[in-house]
Amino acid sequence: MSDGPAARFVIGPDSRPAFTRYARLHEDRARGRTVALAPERAYELDSIGVIVLSAIDGRISVRDLCAKLAQQYAAPVEVIARDVTALLQGLADKRLLRDGPDPFKRPALSDFARSITPYEGGPAGLLAELTHRCPLQCPYCSNPLELERANTELTAQEWGETFRQAAATGALQLHLSGGEPTTRRDLEDILAYAVEAGLYTNLITSAVLLTKERLARLAEIGLDHVQVSIQDIVPDNADRISAYDGGVAKKYDVARWTREFGLGLTINAPMHRQNIAHLPQIIDFAVAVDAQRIEIAHIQYYAWAQLNRAALIPTRETFLETVDVVEEAKKRLLGVLNFDFVIHDHYASRPKTCTGGWGKSIIAVTPSGKALPCHAAQTLPGLVFDNVRDRHLGEIWRDGAAFNAYRGTGWMKEPCHSCDRREIDYGGCRCQAFALSGDPAATDPACHLSPDHARFAAFAETESQAPAPAFVYRRYGGAATD
Repeated sequence: MSDGPAARFVIGPDSRPAFTRYARLHEDRARGRTVALAPERAYELDSIGVIVLSAIDGRISVRDLCAKLAQQYAAPVEVIARDVTALLQGLADKRLLRDGPDPFKRPALSDFARSITPYEGGPAGLLAELTHRCPLQCPYCSNPLELERANTELTAQEWGETFRQAAATGALQLHLSGGEPTTRRDLEDILAYAVEAGLYTNLITSAVLLTKERLARLAEIGLDHVQVSIQDIVPDNADRISAYDGGVAKKYDVARWTREFGLGLTINAPMHRQNIAHLPQIIDFAVAVDAQRIEIAHIQYYAWAQLNRAALIPTRETFLETVDVVEEAKKRLLGVLNFDFVIHDHYASRPKTCTGGWGKSIIAVTPSGKALPCHAAQTLPGLVFDNVRDRHLGEIWRDGAAFNAYRGTGWMKEPCHSCDRREIDYGGCRCQAFALSGDPAATDPACHLSPDHARFAAFAETESQAPAPAFVYRRYGGAATD
């Protein structure tokens, strides 16, 4: 149970480390390895790491563990102690270890999860968009402009079958998203299916609809981690951005309850022109609620964000200030708060890898069951998306036309085709390329080698200097402004 902001857990000889409730060892049979599962991460371990982490239980001290290993492997205890301490400190600084056993216990692995033999080459994660319903109307939402209606949504049982198929294809992480997933009255049933499938569960939520009692039920079922989205920490501005009143206070409560129940907590802070000045306060908020992670992501401009680009895009100078803020905070908060920082594409010179590479690591499923290689893939023309109601998820992953359209490097044009980074960034974002050039196979304009790069950068330089227009809010119908 959290008693407020954490201090860094420094591993010493008398420390008695144990995994937190939201981290654990996992045999990744699809990839022939053992990993430490954690919020939105799977840390691969070597054989020595597995031995050490299998032994920690919150009772044995580091001193006694090292003495035992030194005797077992006939190695100098000081060498063992150095390596063991380094391994444990690295995980402690990621907030995955605690001193003493965690009082919260998660459900044991189910018979189904123990019985499956996943095949190689499947996705590492599944993004399950349970619904497009949401009480917030954020103008940068990544949902499509044509939102899917509630009467088309997969049932809890259909989601359960999808989760079992995902686990059988090798998925480790499940992201329960939306819209707002807590609008689903059957969220508890959906979560129970996910836990039974053996997936690591992340609830991605605006938090404004959650009660303490419901969060307690989700924790009891086996939820691992909660990601709370923050529009701003200044209440009036947060209310204006989200078109929802009173969200900041509720987010504080939900974040505090999350830690009270021993769940992992990430604060998700999309950055843009309208909240960027408050980044230091947002980081302070994450520390105050004892989050382990904060995601500070400059938004990408497709779907609703593309409609609102001129209202959201910051100046280059303001963006660069966020780089300094994050770098300073990383040093100051080592072992207290971990940072995922996504830079602004319009001010970049190289593209980011889209979801780890198209059809390479992530599969997304929409509320109605369409399986996508990335959550924005429906913005691209000419792609046909299979539905999990009609076809096994593993077959879709392996053979689906949409998944193979931009998988690997064979589809690439120049300059990507001959670039020595083609198997590093895999051409960048297809949706961003199409949004600017009209060609989904074009080079991501964030790349300095793209013929569209100068025009892409010019949008930012021009629009960020002009007065911000009114928002086009994210809602069914979608044309209203503030």
